[in-house]
Amino acid sequence: MDQPLFVPQRMEIVSVTDEVDSHDILTFELRPLDGEIAPYLPGQFAELSVFGVGEATFGYASSPHETETVRFSVKRMGALTQELHRLGVGATVGLRGPLGNPFDLARFEGRDLIVVGGGYAFTTLRSLIAYLLTDAQRPKVGHISLFYGVRSPGLFLYKEELARWEKAENFSLHLTVDAADENWKGPVMVVPALVEKVAPDTRNAVAVICGPPPMIKYTLPVLEKLDLKPEEVFISMEMKMKCGVGLCGRCNLGPKFVCKDGPIFTLKELRELTDVY
Repeated sequence: MDQPLFVPQRMEIVSVTDEVDSHDILTFELRPLDGEIAPYLPGQFAELSVFGVGEATFGYASSPHETETVRFSVKRMGALTQELHRLGVGATVGLRGPLGNPFDLARFEGRDLIVVGGGYAFTTLRSLIAYLLTDAQRPKVGHISLFYGVRSPGLFLYKEELARWEKAENFSLHLTVDAADENWKGPVMVVPALVEKVAPDTRNAVAVICGPPPMIKYTLPVLEKLDLKPEEVFISMEMKMKCGVGLCGRCNLGPKFVCKDGPIFTLKELRELTDVY
């Protein structure tokens, strides 16, 4: 029987991974205590709840092919996330999801993919890339170029996975930081500048962006300069969401709601709804 939309599914925390040097981003791996994991696709999100405290929206960091558990990477920011960070293996949390609409993967088929991410919003992009690198999905897309930036080297998420992706066939990894330490040998620049410097081939490409609003804002002109059309640029607007079901009105874009009509929009769609981009 399907899980009722407003009733959280009880999930057990089976592992907690400390992702970054600042110790404020933890990845929680969750397993259902009753029922099964509801099917989802990259780009969708869920509401995680700490019982007696509240709930908040988080994009899936796991890939749909990981069927036994789901993962969410959570930055400690407010009351809910602080309480979540205090929980350990064996604790019970709630999950409502999947919510929202996924990436339209059919529109990626036969195309190269330029993926641009920044900060802890990279969780959603991890779900997408891990899925596309599975044996079943990899033949459907061409070259994948990943651009990922953080403030300092110790803030990269999923470091072991990044190292594996760097060696993957038909995959280019481009990392950058705002400020280097003594061990960093890579670029020191913001993500839009790195995309402009590398200038990936866009003749048969689409782009996917998820990150802080300033990063998105300044990456878009670069992609347009590289001749990507607005309908070929897909943006995750997940940072604007609250209730997840279109009731609170916090995430409205004109007549649409990010949580119900998104969170994935093309740049063309966004420009028809708002003047933000």
